[in-house]
Amino acid sequence: MTRTASNGHRKKRTAREERAAYHEPFFQTDDGRVKIFHQDALQFLRSLPSASVDVVATDPAYSGMNQHLQLGSGRIIGKYENKGKEGSKWFEEFHDTEENYAAFLNECFRVLKDDRHIYIMFDSFSLLTLAPLVRNVFEVKNLIVWDKVNIGMGHYFRRRHEFILFATKGKRHLTSHRIPDVWRIKRVAAFKYPTQKPVEIFEAMLAGSVEDDFVICDPFLGGGSCAIAALNKHCKFIGCDISESALKTCAERIKIYKTIGHDKLQPKSLLLDDEDYSWLKPNGKLI
Repeated sequence: MTRTASNGHRKKRTAREERAAYHEPFFQTDDGRVKIFHQDALQFLRSLPSASVDVVATDPAYSGMNQHLQLGSGRIIGKYENKGKEGSKWFEEFHDTEENYAAFLNECFRVLKDDRHIYIMFDSFSLLTLAPLVRNVFEVKNLIVWDKVNIGMGHYFRRRHEFILFATKGKRHLTSHRIPDVWRIKRVAAFKYPTQKPVEIFEAMLAGSVEDDFVICDPFLGGGSCAIAALNKHCKFIGCDISESALKTCAERIKIYKTIGHDKLQPKSLLLDDEDYSWLKPNGKLI
């Protein structure tokens, strides 16, 4: 409901508030198979019907490590204190208190259909602080390691990996027994969106969990790599982000990809030439 200001006049809603009030997508494809929303993760998940999603695959914007270490003071990664501001290389994050994270997990459980899968990415800090909470809601089955191949920055030790927690709601086997638990896929080096993840990482998450027309949900949309992966797997996609800049980037990326098949944010594959990825595609053919 629109609030009334103290001077007796109705307070005008922002465009974001109007879209949220009527569940209007920020952007959707002409065929309606991809819809993205300008909402925060919890608001978005609470707006979805129960048992309406087949797979959740997401890379939450964790605040824990960044707030704890307060890294970022130079021209390369920018200043953390400027997060969320126009032109900043840091974006607004999900405040990952135990209370917020428990609410997030419970909403994911509610919107997932029975006998379905969820994939959640973790860095080393959030893995220790938040991952144990997942067991309170889902049946945790595996912890997958993403080997980025090329070394990155780090605190003490330089990082070359991240984690992906795989869990289920109910009982559903993977569609293949050939999928390994270490994925060697190069990180995005010249990224065009902060913390941009390879499309192939999300394709790997979906490889053993989807069928055609499954609904894939990513409540931390970012640059939209999960949406591109869903399209490649012939699935439907819904997602959200709190950042309008991220949504504009993602909308343009999807429109171009749907029109001419070109991925503006990741024009080249990040798979290795000497690695066997036959498990990544059902027919053994790589895109």
